[in-house]
Amino acid sequence: MKVYARTSIGNDPNIEKRSPIDRHGKTNPTWNYSMNYAIGESTVQHHGTMLVIKLYCKRKLRDRYIGEVHASMNELYDIACACGGSAIWSFLVQSGSVKSQGALKFSFKFGDKILTGIRHYIKR
Repeated sequence: MKVYARTSIGNDPNIEKRSPIDRHGKTNPTWNYSMNYAIGESTVQHHGTMLVIKLYCKRKLRDRYIGEVHASMNELYDIACACGGSAIWSFLVQSGSVKSQGALKFSFKFGDKILTGIRHYIKR
């Protein structure tokens, strides 16, 4: 199996990112690959915003969907804060209504809050 992952936050397909293909792990793929997202504070405060990781197997004609993980950004943030800013967590991979297809273990980290100021110019 040549497995890769597609990740997105929320329902915005424009910010989807893709991992490289794992060519050595076969049915137990491993990546040493980072994906960075710039997110707003509202993303981690809203309980419905999800990190979605979809797993696919690369094939010649059409890639095969394996399954996916959904993790609440709010819960990931709470876990990371409790662990000093970063954590390693494991989530069950689901494929439709079928029971778990295994687990996906990944590390995550929330960086510093970046404040941006807006300058107001007043014409005189």
